[in-house]
Amino acid sequence: MSTTSTRGKPDAGPAQQPFTYPLRQEFVEPDWRRIPGYKDVTAAEWESSVWQRKHTVKNLRELRATLGALLPDDLAASMELDQKERATMSILVPPQMLNTMNLEDLWNDPVRKYMLPALADRRTDWPNHPRASRDSLHEADMWVVEGLTHRYPTKVLAEMLPTCPQYCGHCTRMDLVGNDVPQVSKHKFATGQKERYEQMLDYLRRTPTVRDVVVSGGDIANLPIQALEPFVSALMDIPNIRDIRLASKGLMALPQHFLQDNVLAGLDRLAKKAVERGVDLAMHTHVNHAQQLTPLVGKAVRKLLDMGFRDVRNQGVLLRGVNDSPKALLDLCFTLLDHAKILPYYFYMCDMIPNSEHWRLSVAQAQKLQHDIMGYMPGFATPRIVCDVPFVGKRWIHQVAEYDRERGISYWTKNYRTSVEANDADALDRKYEYFDPIDTLPESGQAWWRDQPKAA
Repeated sequence: MSTTSTRGKPDAGPAQQPFTYPLRQEFVEPDWRRIPGYKDVTAAEWESSVWQRKHTVKNLRELRATLGALLPDDLAASMELDQKERATMSILVPPQMLNTMNLEDLWNDPVRKYMLPALADRRTDWPNHPRASRDSLHEADMWVVEGLTHRYPTKVLAEMLPTCPQYCGHCTRMDLVGNDVPQVSKHKFATGQKERYEQMLDYLRRTPTVRDVVVSGGDIANLPIQALEPFVSALMDIPNIRDIRLASKGLMALPQHFLQDNVLAGLDRLAKKAVERGVDLAMHTHVNHAQQLTPLVGKAVRKLLDMGFRDVRNQGVLLRGVNDSPKALLDLCFTLLDHAKILPYYFYMCDMIPNSEHWRLSVAQAQKLQHDIMGYMPGFATPRIVCDVPFVGKRWIHQVAEYDRERGISYWTKNYRTSVEANDADALDRKYEYFDPIDTLPESGQAWWRDQPKAA
């Protein structure tokens, strides 16, 4: 029952909410010594990038040797089958990331589910959407030079290299990034690295409409600072380049890399030059669950912010069984803000790569999640959930033009042409399709899809 104030109005106070703040989970570095393979590892070794890379788990044999009895036999067997029959990425997990998993229940751990997929995780009725494709966003189709995607009017993506310190099962660039697996022979860059970089810079010097460059890959944490620094420095010498974003999941998965003296020195020089040139330099990372954030991540982020990086921002991916609840998203966002000093920025819907249906959500589910997280965080730190529509780009999930929920097909419009549509008179009038996971549809919609031919 409400009380009444002296002015005759009910007294205001904290109301009971669906989500409770402050957070209950401690922000601590999990004790790696609980892992059999790391029981004798010192703090100095753990905080060494060299040690982390040397002991990164690259296959199931190494995973078994590291986890010992903590790895259930049936889970190991299911992971082995997944690598043989479904996985689009090979295994690569740094100790830092392995240490953030719930080792008492690996079957249900959200980090394990997307970093070490098991065949039993995947759907058997609809493991693969009929319209899924290897390069689902057609980034390579929009290369203006090899590795440089010109998709938006004023922005480009520079794919610097095809490797990462870790491989995520849902990787949208599975067509190019990582080692070959039984299901996927990866495409390779045909041009040498030095020549590719110079071609990218030459294009940008000749294209004054571009002001924003995302420097990605792969992951820039795998690019030696001796190669990264001169490229980014050269970008700053191009008058029209005003924003540069360095993309690295490694900031979360291998923060030790960003705490090395030579890496810090190179990034510090870039930050100072950015300030001198009036260029905004930011770092983007990729965290999908709150438990992946630890004090070492926060330490690396603070170094970047102190040297003058404008922001460190997070671009997560919505994944079923990982972060598909308001609580999981809000836990993550508040941990990012309060402890790691990372700005929640985007949550992408998982792209339509092969064998990803067990991870993907429908547009309707994403819309509900956006609704349910609103109002808890400051507006500037409330992440936007976006659908990355092929040949369109990122669209807020409420920007859908039409939505056929029976068949799970949403239709989207755009207001610019990609680099492959320079002479396409109808590009701005067309409606572009995006497809929900089929298992989220009513039986009538699933039956309709059973009768459709698969895309070539």
